[in-house]
Amino acid sequence: MTEQIQPPTIRVFIALAPPDDAKNELARELGPAYQAYPRMRWNRIEDWHVTLAFLGELPVATVPLLRPPLAALAAARRPVRLAMRGGGHFDERVLWSGIEGDLEGLQQLATEVRGVVRECGVVFADRPLRPHLTLARARRDDPSSVVEAATGLAAFTGRPWRAERLHLVGSNIGRGPGPIHYRDIEAWDFGAGE
Repeated sequence: MTEQIQPPTIRVFIALAPPDDAKNELARELGPAYQAYPRMRWNRIEDWHVTLAFLGELPVATVPLLRPPLAALAAARRPVRLAMRGGGHFDERVLWSGIEGDLEGLQQLATEVRGVVRECGVVFADRPLRPHLTLARARRDDPSSVVEAATGLAAFTGRPWRAERLHLVGSNIGRGPGPIHYRDIEAWDFGAGE
């Protein structure tokens, strides 16, 4: 039996995930785009998320340091009410759906999450929060598909939902062929009621 070697680093981010019924609502809206643009690299619906802090490649040994303070943060926070709305693109390459709702609460949560990460000694690019769900990426020879798909999403307004868990996520990006997959390293329920 061959022993699997653990990579020395893992790509990590902290995020919120919409509930399944909200994701399914958006997936139904995307039905025509799935048919019209099959060459786009569509993200798996189970991987849709709202990134609060992208930490990049971290040593595997660093990840356990994040768990206790993130768990404490989640326990002290209440859920955030959000909704998916419209669509757009970054650089004609990345298709996304926008986020609306308690954006002030979302910004505050992201600020607190990033503060916890810094207190753990993790250095990361602290970019401004641009709440969105990444849905697909265009192939290099087909930039018009993303623009057209974004136009098709412009009128979409999803139902409100509560982000009830904080997710510490790892990805396999750059770890071989095939699509990007994300997996929860751990997730914590928000503790304070609304």
